[in-house]
Amino acid sequence: MASIALKSFTGLRHSTPEPSHFHVPIPLPLARHQRFKVTASKSSPKLTNRNLRVAVIGGGPAGGCAAETLAKNGIETFLIERKMDNCKPCGGAIPLCMVGEFDLPFDIIDRKVTKMKMISPSNVAVDIGQTLKPHEYIGMVRREVLDAYLRERAEKNGARVINGLFLKMDLPKNQEQPYVLHFTEYDGKKGGLGEKKTLEVDAVIGADGANSKVAKSINAGDYDYAIAFQERVRIPDEKMVYYENLAEMYVGDDVSPDFYGWVFPKCDHVAVGTGTVTHKGDIKKFQLATRNRAKDKILGGKIIRVEAHPIPEHPRPRRLSDRVALVGDAAGYVTKCSGEGIYFAAKSGRMCAEAIVQGSENGTRMIDEGDLRNYLDKWDKTYWPTYKVLDVLQKVFYRSNPAREAFVEMCADEYVQKMTFDSYLYKKVAPGNPLQDLKLAVNTIGSLVRANALRNEMEKLKV
Repeated sequence: MASIALKSFTGLRHSTPEPSHFHVPIPLPLARHQRFKVTASKSSPKLTNRNLRVAVIGGGPAGGCAAETLAKNGIETFLIERKMDNCKPCGGAIPLCMVGEFDLPFDIIDRKVTKMKMISPSNVAVDIGQTLKPHEYIGMVRREVLDAYLRERAEKNGARVINGLFLKMDLPKNQEQPYVLHFTEYDGKKGGLGEKKTLEVDAVIGADGANSKVAKSINAGDYDYAIAFQERVRIPDEKMVYYENLAEMYVGDDVSPDFYGWVFPKCDHVAVGTGTVTHKGDIKKFQLATRNRAKDKILGGKIIRVEAHPIPEHPRPRRLSDRVALVGDAAGYVTKCSGEGIYFAAKSGRMCAEAIVQGSENGTRMIDEGDLRNYLDKWDKTYWPTYKVLDVLQKVFYRSNPAREAFVEMCADEYVQKMTFDSYLYKKVAPGNPLQDLKLAVNTIGSLVRANALRNEMEKLKV
């Protein structure tokens, strides 16, 4: 299916024996997804005449990676997804480490971005990317291609992929009882109406996005969310050359009061979008402003698809209950400031599945909440600092146009670019240089002081 989708577009890199010319250090179990073998809790009952059964609800990066990990390691796995051709309004940027860590083929990557422009409210443009090494890039993908590839890979490894709409689940009354899932399956035999079915499983992974029904089933609580709005625009070939390996990010009250606008290159078009938490009703106005800021570069373009979707702003109050765990957008794993979610979705799906595999001794024992708690503890320990830092950056630099001007000014610093890209591309906190850190702190304070002074002068003019 993924291969068919790929062939219908031009400008893609087809599968070739191209050697991998970069090396990302990856722990061996993650790099080749080897089978786990650990000792489960002595209180975990041994399963007889069957393996552990797990349902994954949602077939995006989180669900696809979870299902693959489970199926490869002895778990009877069911993946339920309603829209097999889902085109989520997503910028589609993935870090370099994800290509190696998740063994992604080059032919699902539309573009390798090596240059970025950060454009301030006053249209001051800063070029970003000069610190990248020759082999480093940010991958640009289309979600319908990436998601389909991950689902198909899970299916090849033994997961049963069901084209169905999850409706609700009956919760067990004790540890021995199963979860009973209610869903509508669309297999083409009943036309568009589908057929109501049930499924009994021992555990559930909710990977069904910001509007997660699994989350509602376990009373996981609500969270603030942004509305992301994106248009796919096919522009003339001569203009597409400009975006061959370049992405643009626009900041300013005109494009979003609390986020940014973007123009990201895809295979034969660009994705133009924006998002907001605080002014959702004005999203189309912000989208128009984003198009206007980029109008000279996309002039003559034709809108070929319009997409909108909620994006979580922080983790849910509750991310697991008994033998049910949330991952990806359903759990709220989208970063502030950058809005990144694809890598963290895939990573959380895999980490949750690994905890189930380990706790069940490759599907031979029942699991309990303690096994899933291991996933959450590991996740929070690894990524909480990243989320916190980006939350602070958004609050400091996205609060006003003068602050955004200061942010863009700071992005011109080569040291800032190196630290930012090293942390983003490899998802590890890059070690800093104490002297450079001190210089950066002084420059940042100076930029913020100037921004605050400018804001005060602007306020006086309004009076």
